[in-house]
Amino acid sequence: MTTARISGTVWAALAIVYLVWGSTYLGIRIAVETLPPFLSAGARFVVAGILLAALLAWRHGPGVLKVTRAQLASAAVVGLLLLLGGNGLVVLAETSVPSGLAALLVAVMPAWVVVLRTVFGERPGPFAYAGVVLGLAGLAVLSLPGLSGDVHIGGVLTVIVATLMWSAGSFSSSRVPMPRNPFTASAYEMVAGGIGCALVGLVRGEQHGLDLAAVSTRSWTALVYLVVFGSLVAFTAYAWLLQSAPISLVATYAYVNPVVAVLLGWLILDEELTWPIALGGAVVVAGVWLIVRAERRTAPAEPAEPDPLPLHDGQTTSRPSGPTV
Repeated sequence: MTTARISGTVWAALAIVYLVWGSTYLGIRIAVETLPPFLSAGARFVVAGILLAALLAWRHGPGVLKVTRAQLASAAVVGLLLLLGGNGLVVLAETSVPSGLAALLVAVMPAWVVVLRTVFGERPGPFAYAGVVLGLAGLAVLSLPGLSGDVHIGGVLTVIVATLMWSAGSFSSSRVPMPRNPFTASAYEMVAGGIGCALVGLVRGEQHGLDLAAVSTRSWTALVYLVVFGSLVAFTAYAWLLQSAPISLVATYAYVNPVVAVLLGWLILDEELTWPIALGGAVVVAGVWLIVRAERRTAPAEPAEPDPLPLHDGQTTSRPSGPTV
């Protein structure tokens, strides 16, 4: 890929990924102001998955949605790990954790992927391991009560568990029989993950006392934004970028998104930006940069193909690994 091929369209698509995925943390925080966390997440992903499936059928014919039982089962499991375990827990955590802090905690996710790869016999290299050390050090700064301000430790731990679940889903997605078309895989993942979120919400009793008339306009607007822009527009832009831009350029979203999220939370929701949050966040972003650099060094020369879900979402070792929400 030469510099001449980095067109204005590529930069526009990259800007969408930067801003939209960075803003989804803000959108989640606003949505859960008056919407229950798991039921709202379930609605988001079921609607987004159905819309994506409909678009695929319209553009390519119904046959594009045909998959084997093994592929469907794999997509469902990956969807549950990514969207119920990963995103659903982040949504729950944002009922008590500021959106910017949640984004910085989530940003450490590539470090867990490196750990999983090591456990399964891969050797990502010294830059990746240095990134893990930095990422976990930043995570410690962000998680320690008294350093990052009034931290709700339960919410912080929930986000950390979410990153572990997302890492497991990302890692397993390249090792199970997935649908060949990444958009088809994502549609099934979103529907499965959305149904899982909805069921957990019902088990938690989120439907009791839910008055849709009492839901604020800004929460409804945030939910629609998450469906249309977070789950469809940005994902499409990301998948296109993986085919049209240098992977080293695309991978920069992994450390730009948290910065965007922190700034938006500070500007729009008046979230506190303390020096420990700034320091811990900077250390985490530096760790992610090292991991992305290590991935770039080991990436194959052939053009990348889009991931099953934007990772955010199901990578092989040559692709950027950082979650979207």
